[in-house]
Amino acid sequence: MSSTATAPESYDVAAIMGGIYGDGIIACKGAFERAWVERLGRDIATLFEEAQRQPGGALARGPNRYYVEVHPERLSGFADIIGHPWVVAVCRAILGPDYKVVEAGFDVPGPGALHQPWHRDFRSPEATLQGRRINSLAFNITTVDVSEDMGPFEIAPGTQWDDLGSGDPMFPPQELWPRYEERAQRKLPKMGDISARSALTIHRGTANHSDRSRPVFVLGVDAPDARNADKHDLQLTHAYYESLAPELRRHITCRVVDRLEPIVQAHTIEGLKMGITM
Repeated sequence: MSSTATAPESYDVAAIMGGIYGDGIIACKGAFERAWVERLGRDIATLFEEAQRQPGGALARGPNRYYVEVHPERLSGFADIIGHPWVVAVCRAILGPDYKVVEAGFDVPGPGALHQPWHRDFRSPEATLQGRRINSLAFNITTVDVSEDMGPFEIAPGTQWDDLGSGDPMFPPQELWPRYEERAQRKLPKMGDISARSALTIHRGTANHSDRSRPVFVLGVDAPDARNADKHDLQLTHAYYESLAPELRRHITCRVVDRLEPIVQAHTIEGLKMGITM
């Protein structure tokens, strides 16, 4: 599973906090072995095929770009992800000891996907705008080695603190785009890498000019005062829930059910459906 055996306590809390509160994104290179990531990729491919057959199962986030929320137990390595020492260390450092996993899903930017408009994933909460505190995190795990032509993720460091004022709370006006383009960093992760970011940091997916999809797993985690669980429907069966170690179970906000039910995705983002050409 992990290519390192480091305990959560071994990671530098100051470095973690400096990265998330500074640039708004950090990464752990080589956190998983490639064989483990290949299994994750196969799981995602199966679930994506199923979601495309289910009405509303795959949400459009632009031309040939989709988001799918999943049942964690359908992923063979979910416990490995939420129990990874770096993930645990980052969650503790930023969100405190009572953090909660609230979202599991994946993005699939396919061939022909266009540039997304610059955006954040949801409205900035008062905890961030007024209290200057980050109370949620998004972790990403690529299932492929990302190259420049595959529509890499692009982020504008430091913009998690931007106040968009009375305009759209998620989509900055185009007159601000030069600020983000000047700061923009394209990320080219390899299989096995994990990133963690504030979903408030202004970012976008870029155009995929290749003939390959770029699937990426998404894990959403909240501090106790965040409300992102309201947008999701994390479900675990009784058997799977009981199979998890108690230390993992206590960090999941979910419904424990007899049988998995279709997920009703509440986190639609209308502004991402069109895509833009540049």
